[in-house]
Amino acid sequence: YIGSELETFRHAVNWKQYFARHVAPYLGESVLEVGAGLGETAPYLCTGEVKFWTFLEPDSSFCNQIESSLDRSGFQAEYTVLNGTVDSIDQELLFDTILYMDVLEHIEQDREELQKAMLKLKSGGCMVVLSPAHQFLFSEFDQSIGHYRRYALNDLAGLCPAGMSVVCRRYLDSLGLFASLANRLLLRQSAPALRQILFWDRVIVRLSRLLDPLLFYRVGKSVLVVYRKD
Repeated sequence: YIGSELETFRHAVNWKQYFARHVAPYLGESVLEVGAGLGETAPYLCTGEVKFWTFLEPDSSFCNQIESSLDRSGFQAEYTVLNGTVDSIDQELLFDTILYMDVLEHIEQDREELQKAMLKLKSGGCMVVLSPAHQFLFSEFDQSIGHYRRYALNDLAGLCPAGMSVVCRRYLDSLGLFASLANRLLLRQSAPALRQILFWDRVIVRLSRLLDPLLFYRVGKSVLVVYRKD
């Protein structure tokens, strides 16, 4: 997995602000972000409630970029950057929140991954998963960036680990679904151009923010599910 699309999607400011608003209620004092990439998501999510943030990233070059970026940005919480996977986390270390932000679709054994991650949660803690929605939208772009699948809402909710319950389930970006469908059927691109990302972020996402609640979050190109440890 090269992760070259991360440089392009770092410009999706409105999208990050939008999903951050839905994730914020489930953030505790200590957060583990699995597959942190370039660390571009955390500044949008790190609210005053968060005291300590752990960036977990299997690519060592990405870890170096996270360190460099955070040094310049003045990140709000204490943080650490770990090179590895969930199996690398100290057994005694537990978190209030674990995040999989556009990451789970890159992991072949997704159910097993969530079950292992659940063991790193404190009692009452939350695991938040945001992923691309709908397998019928699976495109050359998905394949090129290492996606194994896209998720329907019921599919992702059905991955709830034993000992946890689903407390939030919704689709986001209703109009983005049609843009993704156009790419799937017409453009067939292996990667979106920057101008397309900017149009989606500045126009489509802003309109979706207005439309999504009117549709009761039942339509969208991304799916958000939150599990809570019982």
